[in-house]
Order: sequence, then structure tokens, then C-alpha cells
Amino acid sequence: MSEPKYTNSLVNETSPYLLQHAHNPVHWYPWGEEALLKARREDKPILLSIGYSACHWCHVMAHESFEDEETARLMNEHFINIKVDREERPDLDTIYMTAVQLTTGSGGWPMTVFLTPDQMPFYCGTYFPPEEKYGMPSFRQVLLAVAKAYREKREVISQDGASIVTEIRRPFISEAVRADPNEEILRRAASGLSANYDPQYGGFGRAPKFPPSMALSYLMRSWLREREKRYLEMVDQTLTNMACGGIYDQIGGGFHRYSVDAQWLVPHFEKMLYDNALLSRAYLEGYLLTKNDLYRRVCFETLDYVIREMRTPEGGFYSSQDADSEGKEGLFFLWTVGEIKSLLGEEDGDLFCSYFNVTPQGNFEGRNILHVTKSVGEVARLNQTDTSSLLAIIERGRQLLFDAREKRVRPGRDEKILTAWNGLMLRSFAEASSSFVREDYRDVAVSNAEFLLGRMFQNGRLFRSHKDGRTGAGGYLEDYAFLVDGLISLYEATFDPRWVRQAEDLSDLMIRGFWDDQEDNGFYFTSGDHETLIHRPKEFLDNATPAGNSVAAHALLRLAELTGDHRWRKYPEAILKSLSGIMAQHPSAFPNMLCALDFYVGRPREVAVIGRPEEEKTRKLLDRIFGEYLPNKVVACGLDGGISLLEGKPQIDGDPTVYVCENFACSAPVTDPEALAQALHLDALKQD
Repeated sequence: MSEPKYTNSLVNETSPYLLQHAHNPVHWYPWGEEALLKARREDKPILLSIGYSACHWCHVMAHESFEDEETARLMNEHFINIKVDREERPDLDTIYMTAVQLTTGSGGWPMTVFLTPDQMPFYCGTYFPPEEKYGMPSFRQVLLAVAKAYREKREVISQDGASIVTEIRRPFISEAVRADPNEEILRRAASGLSANYDPQYGGFGRAPKFPPSMALSYLMRSWLREREKRYLEMVDQTLTNMACGGIYDQIGGGFHRYSVDAQWLVPHFEKMLYDNALLSRAYLEGYLLTKNDLYRRVCFETLDYVIREMRTPEGGFYSSQDADSEGKEGLFFLWTVGEIKSLLGEEDGDLFCSYFNVTPQGNFEGRNILHVTKSVGEVARLNQTDTSSLLAIIERGRQLLFDAREKRVRPGRDEKILTAWNGLMLRSFAEASSSFVREDYRDVAVSNAEFLLGRMFQNGRLFRSHKDGRTGAGGYLEDYAFLVDGLISLYEATFDPRWVRQAEDLSDLMIRGFWDDQEDNGFYFTSGDHETLIHRPKEFLDNATPAGNSVAAHALLRLAELTGDHRWRKYPEAILKSLSGIMAQHPSAFPNMLCALDFYVGRPREVAVIGRPEEEKTRKLLDRIFGEYLPNKVVACGLDGGISLLEGKPQIDGDPTVYVCENFACSAPVTDPEALAQALHLDALKQD
């Protein structure tokens, strides 16, 4: 292989996204003092480009502009060019994405922001084409115009930058939206959320459609509380349509990032760890509530995909897989009629194509995204065959296509390990192991926790990322919060008290490093000893991933119930009181925070199982607890104490015994699964 023609300062980074640009003719720098000092010394504006490895349009702009020598010449002549991986530096992404949204009314990646040498944004955008089109100027035109303005209109640029920074720093929470947390807020939020529902295809809003995992979780809780039939119908339609659509990988399992259309057919083909963590949990909850076997299958296939393709040998989880392979979007996942018939034969191939809607003309650039629009029974009737035979053909065909697909050139994989996203996945594996009695999933969860606490936690500090033996910058709020949340679920999967102790230790560090003692209304995104930026943000909005504040609130509420140490409640109470009013007004921005509020006002059940978790009698009781939809609960199990919820509660006649407590009172202890069902009010879970 020949030596690359160009090499820039990104060559020493570990981020796959930054390394993709290490041989651009652009003189890229990573974010750091070297680049910032150079901008100040040379009095040049900064061109800040933020993206991520699995971003399709990031690759497009890189190929069109950053690999182009003339464009690179303009960039190098007029700017100090800084490239940032948004997944490694979510603080910078949050700050400057806010600037983009404030000035353009929208956002996205690649993000292109021009800064003064003291980091103030003054001109913002996202993707710019190489030539004038889409009603947009060319990137070269933008470069020349910004460089000219910086030379000739410095005072205006300084004023614009100062105005943008003032808006960025504007407090999110005002006294006007504060309200006492109560059930009325939950009811208003559920009703408001449903107003934006798509009754034809499920999900919320118009195309593009993003998988609404957190909103579905909240609607399930709302149905349990209110018994409003339409909430369950919304959940059921959305989960079913996503599972049958092209957004779900019908051959290998796991979900793509989002659908470009309203009906979940054509996805952006990248696969993100966080989506699959959140969606596997949504399908788990959907199964527990409805007992729909499709949801259990999708949950299993999604988690199995993560084990197979996204897990490191040491137990961590990789970040994402690209949309593109061989330079074409989605190619790895697409099929033709001829390819399928060559694998299954003519007759079985016809039936397989009928079920998955595969046609000669295709539905994506002449090839086919597999998706399901009719039940197996309907397709069998239309093709005059029996259902059992068709099912066998479908399963045989899926395996044959999977084996053939494994021989294709695979999409690129971003192999950095992010603590926050691993924490989300940890919780999903832990809860699936509890609900489905899957020891393999429990082992995956334990291995992941041991990796995170062994590699990502050093010298009393949690770190953000890890790749190639190198650990990245200090952790952000979401890294602490998501890991604490995952460790609590891992305790409930293993009943090993060390996971609760680790959760408490990390919670203490999170509070000391991130809590706002002045306003007493939330956690900062960055720790107190983080580098000084133009703003120290707080993140309350649940976006593609839940906000650090919403997960911290929920996790600390769970920790307070589990440990009996109610000092943990102070922080979520302050957050929920600050946000309750605005959550009722804008529920789609706070679905995970609403789940925390539901836990807070919903009298969570404290379930103490006095027995050895490995014994059969104890296991039957635990299976009863975890096999039903009981979202607002904490569970402790054991004989030896170590968890305050277990203390002072004896066994009855030497048998495993369950105490169900809520609202500061406990029901009579029970020893058999049926009596336990009554104590848990499981009859109330039955659908009308």
C-alpha cells in the first residue's frame, strides 16, 4: 500500500471518525490548546466541523469538500480547522449545536460552525454542497464570504458572536414553569404526547421518523395508571410497525437509526448502540405488558445482534456501524429477487419474496429492503399454501440470507467504547436476563460492568471513552448517570450487593462533580474541573438518548427506594419540581423525565425476597415478579443482608418469603407465587 499523500494532526487520535480525516489535505487539528492557541496567535477564525463515524452526510461532505485540494487550500489559508467527534465530546456538540439551532432554526450533522479565536460562534450551518444547489451556497462560497467578513467586519462579527453566546447561556428553567409534581401533570403530558401521534403508521410526527422508545415507555406507564385504551393501541401499533418495517434488520436483527419516510420502510442504515439499547428495553416492556411474542422475538434478536456484532472480547460494546459499505448506502442490507431465488430455489424463493415484499423493480435504488406488510396467515392464503410450511420457508430463508450476507463486505464499525452508551446497554441486558431468565444475558451484563469499572474508572474518576488501550477524557454527567442506572438493574439481575455499592459510590461522585449547588435545580453536563468553555450547559431534553438529568433523577429515585437512604431523593425532587410545569406543556421533549416523574408520584413497590436467589423456590417467586409489567418497583433478594430493604424481615417456616411494601407500609409476607400475585396486584395488569 502506498504512503498517503497528506497527513495531519488527527493521525495520533483514536476516534475512528477523526482518523477518517487524518489524510485529508485539510490541516485538521483535534480540539485542544494547540489549535486554540494557534488561532489566537495568528488571529484566524476557527472552522469547527463536528460529526460522527456512522453519519452518512458527514462522509458525503468529507468526500466532496475535505478531500478536495482546492477547497482544502482555502480552508488552510483562511482558518484554523478543528475536527471533533461528537460522541467523544458531547459538551462541544451540545454548545455549538445550540448555536446552530438558534441561528438557522434547525440542526444536524455534519455541523459546520465558524468561531472567533476565543471560541464564540458567529456563523453556523450543517452540510454545505461543493456547488450551489438545494438552495444553498457552495462550501467554497461560504469559506470565502466568512473569511472576508472576518477581515472587514470584525466589530459586527464580535457583536454577533456575543449575542449568540448570550442566548446559549440563557437559563433553560424559569420560575414561571415550576410546579409541584403530581398525577395531573402526568395525565396532561400523556394526552399532549398522543396529540402528535400518527394514526396510520404509528410513531410521532411526520417523516423522517425516529424510533420513539422513551415515549412508548411513558405511554405504557400512562396506560397502567389511567387505563386509557388508546395509549396501549399507540404502543402496540408503533412497536409492530417498526418491527415489520425496513428500520428493523429483518435478517440480522437490530434497528437502523431512523426512517426517512413515515411508514418505517426506508431507513438511514447506520446502527447505533444507544438505539438498540433503548429499543430492546421498549420491546421487553411491550412484551411484559401485552405478551405479544413478536416483541419478545425482536428483543432477543436485537440483543443477540449486539452480542454478535457490537461486543468486544473484554465485554465492552462498540458504538456504531456505518450506513455505507463499498461506497454505497445500505448495500450490505439490500437484496434482489435473483439473489434470493439462487439461495432458496424458485418456489421457496417466490414465497419468501412474497412475505418480505421483494420485487424485481425493488424499493431502494433497484434493490430491496425487506419488510413485512401482511401476516404469515394472509400470505399463505394468497399463495395457496399452509401457514406452517410458509413459516418454515421464512426461517430457513432468513438463515440462508444471513449466511450469504456474512460473506459481503461489511459496513465500517466505530470501535470506540463509550461509558454512557454502555450503561444503557448494560441495563437492557440486565433487565432481559431478569424477565426472561436468560443466564447468558446476565453473564453479558456482568462482563460489561466489570469492564466499565475496571477500564473506565481510574483513580476515583469515571472516563468517557476507550479505544486501542487508550482511555479518553473525563466522563460527563450521562456517563455517570447511565452507568449508575445500569448497575442498579444489574443488582436486580444478580442480587450481588457490590453493584449497589458501586452505584452509590458513583452517585456520590456525580453529585459532588456535577450538581448545581447555586440554583439547586439540576446537574451540569460537565464536571466542575472540566476545561473552561464558553458555556457550562445543563441538558434536560431527552433526544436520541435520554438526558443525563432524566436518567440521574430516575436512577437516584430507584437507589433511594432500594437502599432506604432517602438523601438520594433530594436531587431528583429538585429536578422534577423545576421541570414539572414545562413537561406538561412539552411532553415530547421529556419522555424519559416523565418516566422518572411517574416513578416519583406513583408509589413504587419495594419488593424484598428473603431467600437464596439460586434456589428453585426463590426463583419461582422472582420469576413471578420480573415476568410481569411492573415498571415502578425495586427488588432485593438474599439472606445475608447487605441491602437495607432486606433487613429485619424473617422467613416464614424456613421458606423463601416476599414482603411487598409501598407508601411506607408492607403487606403480609407471602411464600407462594399466587399469594405474591395478589400482593403485587397483578390482576390489575390484565387488559380490558
